Amino acid sequence: MNMVDEDSTATRRDADTTESARANRGWWDRNADEYQVEHGSFLGDDRFVWGPEGLDEVEAELLGPPEDLAGKDVLEIGAGAAQCSRWLAAQGARPVAMDLSHRQLQHGQRIQDGGATTVPLVQADAGVLPFLDGSFDLACSAYGALPFVADQVKVLREVHRVLRPGGRFVFSLTHPIRWAFPDEPGPEGLSVSASYFDRTPYVEQDDDGRAVYVEHHRTIGDRVRDVVAGGFRLVDLVEPEWPAWNTQEWGGWSPLRGNLIPGSAIFVCERDDRA
Repeated sequence: MNMVDEDSTATRRDADTTESARANRGWWDRNADEYQVEHGSFLGDDRFVWGPEGLDEVEAELLGPPEDLAGKDVLEIGAGAAQCSRWLAAQGARPVAMDLSHRQLQHGQRIQDGGATTVPLVQADAGVLPFLDGSFDLACSAYGALPFVADQVKVLREVHRVLRPGGRFVFSLTHPIRWAFPDEPGPEGLSVSASYFDRTPYVEQDDDGRAVYVEHHRTIGDRVRDVVAGGFRLVDLVEPEWPAWNTQEWGGWSPLRGNLIPGSAIFVCERDDRA
C-alpha cells in the first residue's frame, strides 16, 4: 500500500472502476517526478526488475530465455518510464510500453532522448487496450496496473484478447499477505493488524471525500480464480526471497520484513486456448 500524502486521509472503502482509474491517473501524474528520483537508480534506465526485492528478468527468465525474445512482440502494461521495455528491446524484442500516467511516460521519453534504445510509448487504460486482437506474443506488468484496478478480470480478458494463441502474461504485485500487516518497513510492520480476508479497497481521499489514490486487495485464491476467469492457465507463482545484497528500504519493503514474509507475488500465466 502507498505512503499517505500529507494532504490526504487513508481509509478503507469501496471504489469502482471509474473512481479508481481517475484517482490513480492523477496520483501517478503528480508523483511521477518524486518516484523516478527516489527509485530511478534502483530500476535503472533499461533493467527489467520485477519488484522491490530486485529480482531481475535476466536471472528469472519468467518470460523465457533472453535469446528467445528476439523478434517477439511484447506489451508492457503499467510501464512507468518503460525501463523493462528498453531491456526487452535490447534483447531484440519489439516492445510497446503502455501506462495510464502521461507524466510517467514523459519520464520514459526523457530517458530515451538520452539513450540509443527507443520504444513506442502509449497512454491508455489497461481495461481498454487500444490494440487489435492477437497483436502480441508476450505481455508483462511489473507492479503496474493490476494492483490499482477494480475489475482485474476485465484487464486479464483484454490481455487475453491482444495475445496470440499460447501467449504468456507475467505480472507482479504486492503479495496479498502484506495486506494483513501495517505498511511499515521496521518492527512495527511485523504484527498482524487487519484481516487478510477483508477485500475492502485501500483509499486515500481529500477533504471532500474524493479518492486520490486507490489499491484493490485480493487474496491469493482470488487472484488465481481471476487468472482462470480471464482465460489463462497459471503456470507458476513466484514469491521472491529477499537477497543479501539488497539493503535498501522501499516503502513497506525492507530487508527486515523481506527475510520473514513475502513482499511480492509474480503470476506466470499462459493463454488458455482450450475450447
